[in-house]
Amino acid sequence: MDRTTEIVLEIENVEKISIEQSFKVVSYCTQLLSQHSAEAELSARKIVIHILNNWVKVDNNLYEVWADLIETLGFYPYIQKNSSDLKNMSFADDVRMSYFQSDFLETTYLHKEQKKISNYLIAGKNVIASAPTSFGKSLLIEEIVASKKYINIIIIQPTLALLDETRLKLKKYSDDYKIIVRTSQPYSEDGRNLFLLTAERVMEYEDLPKIDFLIIDEFYKLSLRRKDDRADTLNNAFLKVVNKFHPRFYFLGPNIDGITEGFAEKYDAVFYKSDFSLVDCNVIDKSYLIDWSKSTKQIDKEKMEILCKTLSDLENEQTLIYCSTPARARRIAKVYLEYLQRMRKQKNEQLPLVDWINKNVSPEWSLSKELQYGLAIHDGSLQKHIGASIIKYFNEGRLNCIFCTSTIIEGVNTSAKNVILFDEKKGGNEIDFFDYSNIKGRSGRMMEHYVGRVFNFCHVPERESVVIDIPFYEQNPDILTNEILINIKKDDVKQEVMSRYEQINTLPADLLNIIKQNGVSINGQIKIYNKLVRDLKTSSTLSSIQWSQLPTWDQMCYVLEVAENNLFNFNDKRGVFSVKQLARYLNMYRTKKNIIDIVNDIYNSRIKNVKVLSDERKTKYYDEAIETAFHIYRHWFQFTVPKAFRVVDSIQRLICEKKNIKPGSYSFFVQQLENDFIRENLSILVEFGIPSNAVRRLEKIISANLSEDQVVDFIRRNRDELKGFLLPYERERLEQCI
Repeated sequence: MDRTTEIVLEIENVEKISIEQSFKVVSYCTQLLSQHSAEAELSARKIVIHILNNWVKVDNNLYEVWADLIETLGFYPYIQKNSSDLKNMSFADDVRMSYFQSDFLETTYLHKEQKKISNYLIAGKNVIASAPTSFGKSLLIEEIVASKKYINIIIIQPTLALLDETRLKLKKYSDDYKIIVRTSQPYSEDGRNLFLLTAERVMEYEDLPKIDFLIIDEFYKLSLRRKDDRADTLNNAFLKVVNKFHPRFYFLGPNIDGITEGFAEKYDAVFYKSDFSLVDCNVIDKSYLIDWSKSTKQIDKEKMEILCKTLSDLENEQTLIYCSTPARARRIAKVYLEYLQRMRKQKNEQLPLVDWINKNVSPEWSLSKELQYGLAIHDGSLQKHIGASIIKYFNEGRLNCIFCTSTIIEGVNTSAKNVILFDEKKGGNEIDFFDYSNIKGRSGRMMEHYVGRVFNFCHVPERESVVIDIPFYEQNPDILTNEILINIKKDDVKQEVMSRYEQINTLPADLLNIIKQNGVSINGQIKIYNKLVRDLKTSSTLSSIQWSQLPTWDQMCYVLEVAENNLFNFNDKRGVFSVKQLARYLNMYRTKKNIIDIVNDIYNSRIKNVKVLSDERKTKYYDEAIETAFHIYRHWFQFTVPKAFRVVDSIQRLICEKKNIKPGSYSFFVQQLENDFIRENLSILVEFGIPSNAVRRLEKIISANLSEDQVVDFIRRNRDELKGFLLPYERERLEQCI
């Protein structure tokens, strides 16, 4: 055991840290810092974090000594937090402290590494920052906004949930910036604009103003080597903004060792890598308790027994339990719920979400029961407002455990005292060291938990260097997709891919422009174009194309059949298996305007051939039906189908115009689908995370003549009166979101 580990264990285990011990530890840390090495400084930081974690044990006569060391390490946020104990003792201390106070965020102090990045950003440098989850990279986003240095800013984040969290943090700047979260929102031509968009929405926003600053969060998603199916779109969003407006930019992400060589130089950017953190993480191995020679089923049973005991020992501490898939998260959460019920653990406070679920989904849903015991599930299929509420309750300490998938590490911002790595897979693939580091990084929370804990229930992946490729710059012919290549300026295309580039550009210019704008499979779009050209030779096809407003059953099926295997397929067999089934669900949803009808349809189809339906089986089938229906809603209704209809719409318009025949217009249907078939001026409320059935009740009160901005102002002015039409949970969401 090394000396640093020995000291940390002493600090954690003694009842009181004596004056003699303090002097020895301070002396050791001073020696470490005198070595001027990153490894030695890391050891000193680790020790001081554990001192802060055990501050009540420190003799108050030595506060001044510790304050000097804490300041030397650059822990200025903690000095501010503990200002009553860690007082500045001289004018020089005051001067140094004031240097680390944010110029734009009142009462906020930056740690020494944050300050370095802040200086680069405020000086107008492009920055690519790699730092741990607990570093506080996103605080610098707020500092950029608060500086008001830039007129138009785009923030690209990978999920709508993450963007909504950012909107809530930045809505205090709504007097300075118009905050835009949807492509249908017009920007302010006279004032400042803050665009909070996914990469897909950046591509869909047709007439952006001159962008001065671009932020890409989780920039590692640019990589094609990490096999993210949205990497093409993120690359193209960067190219769209940077090629046209040449803004300053800030990339941020965790645990990255390098990027494509030459990229930083070309874009005059600083690649800043730091391992600086104001929290420490204790790693506790549980894998040695498991007999790995047993069958998978037996191993799972062993792991679940150990998990229940571990969570019971952690009592009321907040814990994230990482599971490989949504189905695993549901199953393991249910096992722990049953354990708590057997142990007769007292139920949690009655959260408003529970009553809402019971009235609007079903009291049979396991999530309703789990919430009453202080636990929840979280995955990408959950309705947006439910997922957001679960994270809110967890951050407030009203939930103790979340059984989650990778969405918790990539899709939202939350941390916990404890993280349990229960599975070693992400979907069907083994997690690598990069994924493991990101999961581990969710333990501990700056300014709240000085020390987090990671419990490993499986083997830790081998450490490896993580270098993120920037495909549009690297242009590796083995992995560069044509969808990215088509958007690169000709002068920037490398010789190795020039022949491919020139071949793509033999397409007619008008078709090429549409293909670029759509940003999806080039081959798929060409096949759609050719099919529509062939089909339009027969007059019977005209009625399948020349529609507007809402499509008939046949028209809907035709567009989906045109798009199938060109823009999407049913290979994953998760909830939808064919065009006709998808069209049926779409028809059901637009008619009933309630996803629960699809839940019940799926549930009834699954139980109709079951001879003996026990309560346990009922719950199992109902949970599966909810998860499948919510997946259909999020994946198909909110993303895949609208995109497919937009692409087919753009191509049929081009063909019809060339033939001098009237084109169809699918935009109304697409907007209605994306807006949950809610009145256009109220759809912004769903975007903000207010349940759609609550918004429908507000339709009777809020005028259709108001713009989206006026609707939000109306709600702010009349929120007390509007609450009478809403359930307690819906009032809670309204309070938080508007």
